[in-house]
Amino acid sequence: MQWFQKMTVFARLLTGFSAILLLLSLLGGFSLYQIYQQNNHVAQLRDNWLPSVRTSLQMAVQLADLRLTEVRLVNAQNDGELKQARESIDSSMSEYLSAAKEYEALISEPGEKIAFADIQRLTPQYTDMQKQLIALMTAGRRDDALKLLDGPSRTTRNAIKKDIQDIVAINEDGATREGASAAQGYSRTVYFVIIAIAVALAFGLGIALTIARSFAKQLGGEPADVADLASNIAGGNLAVPVNLKQGDATSLLYSLGTMKDRLTTIVSGIQRSSESISVASGQIAQGNTDLSQRTEEQAASLEETAASMEELTATVRQNTENAKQANSLAEKASHVAVRGGTAVANVVETMEGISHSSNQVANIISVIEGISFQTNILALNAAVEAARAGDQGRGFAVVAGEVRTLAQRSATAAKEIKGLISDSVARVSVGTQQVADAGATMAEVVNAVKQVTDIMAEIAAASSEQSNGIEQVNIAVSQMDDVTQQNAALVEEASAATQAMAAQAVSLREAVSFFKVDAVSESTLFRPSHSMVNTLRTPARSY
Repeated sequence: MQWFQKMTVFARLLTGFSAILLLLSLLGGFSLYQIYQQNNHVAQLRDNWLPSVRTSLQMAVQLADLRLTEVRLVNAQNDGELKQARESIDSSMSEYLSAAKEYEALISEPGEKIAFADIQRLTPQYTDMQKQLIALMTAGRRDDALKLLDGPSRTTRNAIKKDIQDIVAINEDGATREGASAAQGYSRTVYFVIIAIAVALAFGLGIALTIARSFAKQLGGEPADVADLASNIAGGNLAVPVNLKQGDATSLLYSLGTMKDRLTTIVSGIQRSSESISVASGQIAQGNTDLSQRTEEQAASLEETAASMEELTATVRQNTENAKQANSLAEKASHVAVRGGTAVANVVETMEGISHSSNQVANIISVIEGISFQTNILALNAAVEAARAGDQGRGFAVVAGEVRTLAQRSATAAKEIKGLISDSVARVSVGTQQVADAGATMAEVVNAVKQVTDIMAEIAAASSEQSNGIEQVNIAVSQMDDVTQQNAALVEEASAATQAMAAQAVSLREAVSFFKVDAVSESTLFRPSHSMVNTLRTPARSY
């Protein structure tokens, strides 16, 4: 019956009731057929055999009446009795002929046809004999009438009587056969109906038991228990117990119990998760609030840094302009030194003093070279500081101070050079003997001034690059300030979203509280891991 168990409920019910209806249809059809056969037998008895027996018996009765009437006719003592006997003969013969005509329409057997044909052949003869008998009695010839009555008339009547008896026997046999067939059909019908009813009852009971067992197996219990469990689950009561039969793992009640257990797991997990989310969202909201405050403080610091960078940029630009002017002055000094070398020949008298002053000038130039070297180093340091700027803008101020100090020392040295040159000019009158040496020295001075010019040009270029770098740093700081402002806005939005999430977590917890779960199931359900809780509780890192 595995195939029956695999069928749907509709198919099982349809199959069961269809089988029962088929059995009922077969039983009804057979019963109708047997009733039809019984009706045919009854119809044969009613319409053929019994009417044939009745009419043939009527013929026999009328034939007997004719015999009695003939006897009264022969024994008549007067004309009245004779007349009365003659009228009785006519009446009986009329009824006999009427019964014979009625029987003729009912003939169905060959034996009947033969016997009735003989009756039809003998009846006219017998009628003529009755007429002769009446004529003899009317003529007073009683002896001849007696001879006719006991002779040919008796013989003919007995022959007709025998044919009628044969007809009656044939019809009685037919009626007996029809009765036997009807009785046999009745017995067969009763036997079949009893068997069919027993089979139908057994099959119907088997189908009913099979369907009931399959339904009970599919339901897993009483329909009221299944409905009560479903009603409790729909009402949010997940603590209701489920009573299953041993080995039941496929029924509706088992599925409802499994659904209840899973719903219990899910609902309890949601309850605990909603509580964890509520706590974590509150901590996240607090962390976002702290992060927002620190971001605002960082934005203020970046604004101050941007302002300092703008001031540093202005200072570096000014230093660059000063370096360019110093370079221009150094170039002019180089041209003047060249012209001074040309004019040495004209101031032979003062070469001695110029030689002495030139030595001092050489020393001062050495100082200038040192200053220039240190300025170059500081410029390089300034470039490094610019690359590493960030929040450490104070280094640029220190470098700018050192550059200004060196610039002042360069100005002092230049003044001293100017004084010494004036002193050399005053003493040119006494330097005639040192003209050759002074010329060589002036050549060296020219070369040194050219080197100073080149170095100042490099300083000017480095200062220009430094200015460009600081401007880029300033732009980067401004962009960082903008990004920090945007981050602050995003942190505020995140804080608002976290608060909304906390409110939704509370709503979720209230919604899930509709379900009731037992403590045993609740203790074995999902709990958030420590790492998740620690992650949620870790405050946001400020940048």
